[in-house]
Amino acid sequence: MNISVVIPLLNEQESLRELHDWIARVMLSNRFSYEILFIDDGSTDRSWETIEALAAENDAVKGIRFFRNYGKSQALHAGFRMARGEVVITMDADLQDNPQEIPELYDLIVNQKFDLISGWKKKRYDDVLTKNIPSKLFNWAARKTSGLKLHDFNCGLKAYRKEVIKNIEVYGEMHRYIPVLAKNAGFAKIEEKVVQHQSRKYGKTKFGMERFIHGFLDLITIWFLSRFGKRPMHLFGALGVLMFLIGFLSAGFIGADKLYKLYHQQPTILVTQNPWFFIALATMIIGSQLFLAGFLGEIILRNKTNNDRYKISDVLNVDMLTDQKQAKQQQAGKRITG
Repeated sequence: MNISVVIPLLNEQESLRELHDWIARVMLSNRFSYEILFIDDGSTDRSWETIEALAAENDAVKGIRFFRNYGKSQALHAGFRMARGEVVITMDADLQDNPQEIPELYDLIVNQKFDLISGWKKKRYDDVLTKNIPSKLFNWAARKTSGLKLHDFNCGLKAYRKEVIKNIEVYGEMHRYIPVLAKNAGFAKIEEKVVQHQSRKYGKTKFGMERFIHGFLDLITIWFLSRFGKRPMHLFGALGVLMFLIGFLSAGFIGADKLYKLYHQQPTILVTQNPWFFIALATMIIGSQLFLAGFLGEIILRNKTNNDRYKISDVLNVDMLTDQKQAKQQQAGKRITG
């Protein structure tokens, strides 16, 4: 299969049929074999009924429905697990992403051998104060932190080589940082493409200003995880040793000062009246706690289990085998044939 189109959605019933027809026309005119994966993230309108109708008309349409709203990252995670195309393209369901971009995105991945192409909405049709300016600040911070020279980290229109989406873990609200996750996973050929952005035709945006606050917090999280996620002791242990050393040296200074004054018969004060006593006590306690935090982090990391982060209520035309089960079946097949 050439292309899998993964579309997370929440209450977008008005745009789904138009989006489907547009994508189908592009695929047919370019003779692509394809699938369209609609991920219904707990819609309360008739979005799922629309997806069911589209699936009855077109076998290439597949659907996954969550019991409730879990977030865009979880929807993308579910879509990535089920995608079978050589190239995986993500887009939003609100018709602000243009399906006419698909052939060029496919060419960049297949023929020019890029791992990931991120869309850049150079000209936006969004509110300047609530979206454009905060988005520019957010993208500036993301570039400085990640080292990736992308202008629009949060653009929903992206194209991936299949191996990329099968080897990254999208969780929390990390969909904004998929290029960073791909880079951290070892995929270096990441580029951007200017894409056409269109004004919203139906409904209203599901994201408010709070997404930028969450975005900056997630940026700190992903920076930490990329540097110390596999070795928390390297950060907490080092800080703990440093703080404990400061406290130990402060305690040594208090003791040496006390002995020196006693030896020379100089007036002394109680240890508890010396401000260095409290510095020593506080830093040694903080150092011990930081070291313990790093130790517990190492234990948790080594004993963590990958629990499901969302619950699926319905599926359409989707094989529910997980990647792990598919891998086991492939291994079993190799043993039998060998």
